[in-house]
Amino acid sequence: MSFGLTADIINDILPIDIQKSSLYSNSQKVAKRLEDELGEERWTFIEGCEREWEDLPAPESPLTVGIDGGFVHARDGDNRKAGWFEVIVGKSMSDEKESKRFGFVRTYDEKSKRRLFETLKNQGFQFNQQITFLSDGGESVRNLQLYMSPQSEHVLDWFHITMRITIMKQMAKGLAIYTEFENFEKELDRIKWFLWHGNVFKALQVLDGMLFGIEYLEDNPEQKKPSKFIRTAREFRGYIYNNKDLIPNYGNRYHYGEAISTAFVESTVNEVISRRMVKKQQMRWTQRGAHHILQLRTKVLNDELQSTFHRWYPEMAQLDGENNFMSGSQHLVN
Repeated sequence: MSFGLTADIINDILPIDIQKSSLYSNSQKVAKRLEDELGEERWTFIEGCEREWEDLPAPESPLTVGIDGGFVHARDGDNRKAGWFEVIVGKSMSDEKESKRFGFVRTYDEKSKRRLFETLKNQGFQFNQQITFLSDGGESVRNLQLYMSPQSEHVLDWFHITMRITIMKQMAKGLAIYTEFENFEKELDRIKWFLWHGNVFKALQVLDGMLFGIEYLEDNPEQKKPSKFIRTAREFRGYIYNNKDLIPNYGNRYHYGEAISTAFVESTVNEVISRRMVKKQQMRWTQRGAHHILQLRTKVLNDELQSTFHRWYPEMAQLDGENNFMSGSQHLVN
């Protein structure tokens, strides 16, 4: 809901008078306090040695962490011209504990690794526990998940691979009038098959062969559409090459019921960003304002905000324990 509608509801159900500007200001103050409590950033959070990890209690079930991105309406500065800025959202899942979410504005947050590590800690993570990170392979996301755990594995999201191949296949259909593109759909299917089975070497080999056979068309001024395909194919090759160490045998993982896609994060992007900041919302955001609201929103979704207030305000915890609504309302008024 908007701040205005939220203020109206609060004024209807509680004996107070609050303006939407005050609600926004207080929300930012709470988020700022949460930020101030966050520990210092580090390039790695792995501590101890292998012997110490072996002495830890038996770990709980493995964790699966999906990381994806979304975009928020920008309000000012250079972002206003572009209209949007990027927000990174993630979700950590376990078979034995509730899922945890985190989010931050990529170009604003200076403690993104610490934020992820604290999210894992709140889920009971320990260094002898297996953890799988799935992401779209972007550079900032790759760096975020590195050196987080000695038992971690990193997987490139299969959905982002197939999406790029599908786009190239659609482009190739429109270029079938050129002899050089007659077999490109089949070649792209071969690339997809190799990647599904984790054979990055063969996939790059086929892709290089495709590019070698058509790159000369780029210098022909009458071949604008092939030139666009060539640029897309080059970008795809760079994408696969840069993430080659994150490409497993997807077929085997799928066969054994292991995660291969960040599809489960799509709902998280929706509940963390879209419902409040994008869909049918006219408000535009500064990076600082959006980042702070993300911290509050993820605290609520993780069911952690109430316990945070209890820690800050012990009297509030006592009132909640007594479950006395009238007494709690009077306390708020005072």
